[in-house]
Amino acid sequence: MNGPRRVIPGDGCDALHDTGSSRAIERAALAAAAPHELMERAGLAVARLALSIAPHAQRFWVAAGPGNNGGDGLVAARWLLAAGKAVLVSCTGDPDRLPPDARQARHRALLAGVPIESMASSAATEQDARDDRRFDVVIDALLGLGQTRPAEGAIAELIHVVNRHRRQGALVLAIDLPTGLCADTGRLLGSAVVQADVTLSLLTLKPGLFTGAGRDLAGDIWCDDLAVPPAAQAAAYRLTGSADARAALAPRRLADHASHKGRFGDLWVVGGDQGMQGAAQLAAQAGLRAGAGRVYLSCLADASPTAPPSGAPELMVRSLESGLAAGLADSATVVCGCGGGMAVQGALPLLIDRAPRLVLDADALNRTAEDPSLAAQLEARGKRGLPTILTPHPLEAARLLGTDTATLQADRPQAARRLAQRFGAVVVLKGSGSMVAAPVQAMAINASGNARLATAGTGDVLAGLIGGCWSSHPTSDGSSGLEQAFQVACGATWLHGRAAESSNEQLPLIAHRLVEAIADAADALG
Repeated sequence: MNGPRRVIPGDGCDALHDTGSSRAIERAALAAAAPHELMERAGLAVARLALSIAPHAQRFWVAAGPGNNGGDGLVAARWLLAAGKAVLVSCTGDPDRLPPDARQARHRALLAGVPIESMASSAATEQDARDDRRFDVVIDALLGLGQTRPAEGAIAELIHVVNRHRRQGALVLAIDLPTGLCADTGRLLGSAVVQADVTLSLLTLKPGLFTGAGRDLAGDIWCDDLAVPPAAQAAAYRLTGSADARAALAPRRLADHASHKGRFGDLWVVGGDQGMQGAAQLAAQAGLRAGAGRVYLSCLADASPTAPPSGAPELMVRSLESGLAAGLADSATVVCGCGGGMAVQGALPLLIDRAPRLVLDADALNRTAEDPSLAAQLEARGKRGLPTILTPHPLEAARLLGTDTATLQADRPQAARRLAQRFGAVVVLKGSGSMVAAPVQAMAINASGNARLATAGTGDVLAGLIGGCWSSHPTSDGSSGLEQAFQVACGATWLHGRAAESSNEQLPLIAHRLVEAIADAADALG
């Protein structure tokens, strides 16, 4: 790769490396490079990006920590000074205890004339209180990969100074990760956390940048591999991308004149208890848009339906009993739970036992969490090899795992993996940076979407979209049921988020308008 590239919005399925694999890649790169060379490349990459994103900036401040992240910042400062910029570096820690590369970077910066001030504990706050200096760009080089505990002392104080300068108009560029963000989980490591406008991830992309608090804290994410060849180290995660969406959407070729609706499968949506029928209707309409051949809708509040809901004449309404009598539980892809309330509990045992493909959402998950017999039946379904996709939001996932939302959100990847392994299912753990997990495959993180999705019904749309995409795929495509389910879940989740990104709607995006936006986003894929 020649220099940094922007990752969001992106179109590729980038590999994401956690701390362990990133460290292994770093060790291999250091062994193959000349002494200090890798840090020189990193600092130059930071300086180049800073000059690119802020070409008219004149005043730069580097907040440098006591490790190699601080060394990267010192190299960047030297290059910025050489470019004619006014530069100041504030360093924490003892200069004599710096790692070898960072010590060399400090030595070369001093020789080049870079002003460096040492910040002891409490000195940062004291200086900031009397400091009227203003900066155009602030570079966060405090702590990079491997942060595991809350920042304290001078580092915590400098974090607050960095954020103050941002509030005053400075652009904040974080090296590798915003200080205070966990690279592996995206959780906050304490209350002192840098809010970045731009993050340059070096060598590898880290999963924490794309889930949990990472999306909000990292700003625009860039990556520079520092001219290191692609790693042999296996990545534990990857980003979803448009290729996933293309694979999830069954191709409908205009020239295929022999095609008919029976080729694209049947979808059966079961949910919609009294007062919540709209949730099931949204899922059914999304399934139609996703490409299901026929979509059946059973609203549990209506024992004797006579007509499809207004505005959706294509839907075929059935009572639960008539759907069962027609054999839909044995032949259709089933989406169960959307707005199902308590009434869905009576339908779940049979659907879990018989549905060839099953998507469980919302109240189907809540009832399963409350009823040990349903949970055991769902576990047994996975052991029998029947594919299932679960689509919980954090609270629903916490209920299934017997924990609380805060604990779950502290390690979203682990929570998604635990659910997938327990139930032998594909899991879409919704939220900022939705996790897509399967029992044995590498996990995916979905980086599409925005705050337009923070409105009632968008989760129901996602469940129906997944079901509709899944139903239109043949059962004998050469992949196992879970492999196909994982691919469909990745693609549908990406498309759901991309529809929100590309919509012209104001906040929030009303769920029934999201269904139409999905169609537009699918058409744009070509």
